[in-house]
Amino acid sequence: MTVAVAEVAVSNAARRLTLPCPWPDAAVGQSVAVNGCCLTIATLAGGRMSFDAIAETLSRTNLGLLNVGDRVHLERSLRVGDRIDGHIVQGHVDGVAPLLARQERGEECRLTIGVPADLSPYLVPKGSVAVDGVSLTIAAVRDGVFEVALIPTTQNVTALSRRPIGWPFNLEADMMAKTIVTWLARQAKEFVKE
Repeated sequence: MTVAVAEVAVSNAARRLTLPCPWPDAAVGQSVAVNGCCLTIATLAGGRMSFDAIAETLSRTNLGLLNVGDRVHLERSLRVGDRIDGHIVQGHVDGVAPLLARQERGEECRLTIGVPADLSPYLVPKGSVAVDGVSLTIAAVRDGVFEVALIPTTQNVTALSRRPIGWPFNLEADMMAKTIVTWLARQAKEFVKE
């Protein structure tokens, strides 16, 4: 779901983001993904919830760019036993990736997104990726970029197709891909030592 940022307060190297709270059972201390970044509810009052983003979070995500009125994606944490409607997303943003191009092809909107070099090994065609917290299938990967194809439903219920060129999407690579690639790289290093 998307909501508009209600308030932004800046103090030192941190920001407090205040958003409408769409859930009547939300509680202080719960985790909520904001643009794919796992944050903790710091306050709840008057139908709003606030989150604190510290320097570490701001340096690795697009949360520092948000202003009042900007649309953000919200998602609650998965509860044990809940149905999974996509791939598993942890809310641990791996980096930001700029929107390079947008093409409208009939009902489809195709986004071309730059790939940070350190995340490139985790992105494969038809693999999974979370872009600003939205679980998507990778349509294509080539020299420093990847593409996702948005269906009309995704275009309507997310802000992805309305982001300006240059927008730094929060990117979370598939957890299984990261685990496998990292394990294989460590094994290769161990093999070389022997």
